Amino acid sequence: MKKLFSIVLCLALLAGVMTFASCAAKTAEIAIVTDVGQLMDKGFNQGTYEGAKAFAEEHKISYKYYQPSNGSDATDNDRIAAMKQAINNGAKIIVAPGFLQAKAMRTVAMENPNVKFVFIDGWNLTDKVDDNGGDIGSALLNVTAVTYKEEESGFLAGYAAVMEGYTKLGYTGGGGGSNPACNRFGYGFVQGAEAAAKEKNVDVTINYSYKFGEAFSASPELQTQIAGWYAQGVEAVFACGGSMFNSVKSAAAEYPNAKIIGVDVDQSGESSQVITSAVKGLATSVKIVLGQFYDGKWDAELGGKSQNLGAAEDATGLPTESWRLTNFTIDQYNALFAKIKSGEITPDSSLPSNGIDSDEFLKKDLTKVTIVFEK
Repeated sequence: MKKLFSIVLCLALLAGVMTFASCAAKTAEIAIVTDVGQLMDKGFNQGTYEGAKAFAEEHKISYKYYQPSNGSDATDNDRIAAMKQAINNGAKIIVAPGFLQAKAMRTVAMENPNVKFVFIDGWNLTDKVDDNGGDIGSALLNVTAVTYKEEESGFLAGYAAVMEGYTKLGYTGGGGGSNPACNRFGYGFVQGAEAAAKEKNVDVTINYSYKFGEAFSASPELQTQIAGWYAQGVEAVFACGGSMFNSVKSAAAEYPNAKIIGVDVDQSGESSQVITSAVKGLATSVKIVLGQFYDGKWDAELGGKSQNLGAAEDATGLPTESWRLTNFTIDQYNALFAKIKSGEITPDSSLPSNGIDSDEFLKKDLTKVTIVFEK
């Protein structure tokens, strides 16, 4: 009877939100605190979670994810509560994606110096900030940051789309123009389209908007906007913002010839209309950092430091396993990727102070691409 009870208890625990290396585990060493949007958002949150999950299961370490209360309307206090709950549940290391985590992570990290924090798409946090919230103090040695050269993946996606033959493109970005990662994806996309348009001597138009992406969520308003783009002749839309992808997918479903470019992870499995995805190595980089932590390398390689990963580390690019492009071949892609990896081609990573007012910034140095900016 005791043996039967133990089996039932194990099955019950395994079916829950928390996943343990064994049924005897009562804590979760690795915690993932999600950004706004859904856990399985087919993008940013999901890529981060899957990296932590894969590492934990491979090494038989307990893990759990935490979604701050109030979903897309989560506040700093909601994020603080989620991180504190993770620590109460035994977290030794907390992985949190998204720049919105900064204030909560700084607060909780300073209160818990023995717990380690991985700030995905973040920066080096300090113990003091200025009146605008900028970091000005000493680096928090229990925090490490991982960023990506999203402009490289964006460049590759824009270049591929134009080389494939599409000249009427769209970009819809998350964060309402304030998310640096989405901005880099978008600006890289424009640069790549310009480079290919020059090479082919064609004119390209890009509808560009952050209008309905502030919360990184699907919405009827966003779907209506994108459907309008497709109705006006836009051929492929770069959906850059977590669950916003679902609205773009729904809009594309109304138009058989409409195409989608995914983001963060390979989203080809979500729709046959996805032609490629501008990916970054979320899962891979999370596994690398967790490996460094568990190998005892935090102080030497991670604490108070940041890593900016790109093509040189195979952390940006387009997925070749699900290639759906026909005019732009994998061989052509590999040749272009090699030039970015070597530094022969270096997409501009600079950003304006406010993405929502970036129309003039976007238009600089463009000769073959016309931006139709929608605020």
